[in-house]
Amino acid sequence: MIKIKKWLILAVILVALYYIFIVNIFVTLSVIASLYVAFRLYKVYARKQLNKLSGSKALFRQSEIGHFIALVAKVAKADGRVSELEAQLISMMFDDISKIFNEKEKTRGILKEIFNEEKERLSDTKEVADSLNNLLGRSRLKRRQFVEFLIQLAFVDDGLSTSEDKVLREIVLALNILPSEYNAMLQKFENMKKGQPQSMSMDEAYALLGVNAGDDMNNIKKIYRNLVREYHPDIMISQEKDAAYIEEATAKMQEINQAYNIIKEARS
Repeated sequence: MIKIKKWLILAVILVALYYIFIVNIFVTLSVIASLYVAFRLYKVYARKQLNKLSGSKALFRQSEIGHFIALVAKVAKADGRVSELEAQLISMMFDDISKIFNEKEKTRGILKEIFNEEKERLSDTKEVADSLNNLLGRSRLKRRQFVEFLIQLAFVDDGLSTSEDKVLREIVLALNILPSEYNAMLQKFENMKKGQPQSMSMDEAYALLGVNAGDDMNNIKKIYRNLVREYHPDIMISQEKDAAYIEEATAKMQEINQAYNIIKEARS
């Protein structure tokens, strides 16, 4: 009788273990597989919806990306002109965005058209930012990422001008970002600028760009542009990175730009 009882207890334990470890694992794996399939289907659907944007400029302009490009244009032209480095960054941003679309060249052309139209209109900055704010819903992270990218664009050449700051503050207010949050973002970029050496020797400039004193200016410019392309912040990738991504990319960009300007001025 005792032996039968022991065998019954053992059988109960084995059945319990079976349900705990075998059946539950099967259920768990089934749930994981279902979630993965659902995620893949969502990605396909999202990509299909995204590619519809390149069907027309008007449709693209009404999207989040279209609104963001419009604001980029207004910040870039805030001080009256789009600098060489700003133009480079914007061109690379067009590349970054268009590469996720099926019709890459057509998409890039649309982005460029939107930018060129919007840079000539600063009077509707608040209206554009208000509209983007509605499109973003409750996403605080996207708002911060967009604003940080715009600050990075303003800082990348000679620092933040008064006119750029004015346009940025108008955008920030419309995106429901507190002035204290914006000032904290600015301070981070200012600290990065202050943390860089105020003066850089020619040897240090050559070393930073990875060029030699004997190289001609065309070759140096080519290497400089390649470095800018390598270290520029990718607005699409930034949504998958942590908050420090754009700041780190900006710091590196400022160093590269400083070294290039030192060499260029010495040879002019």
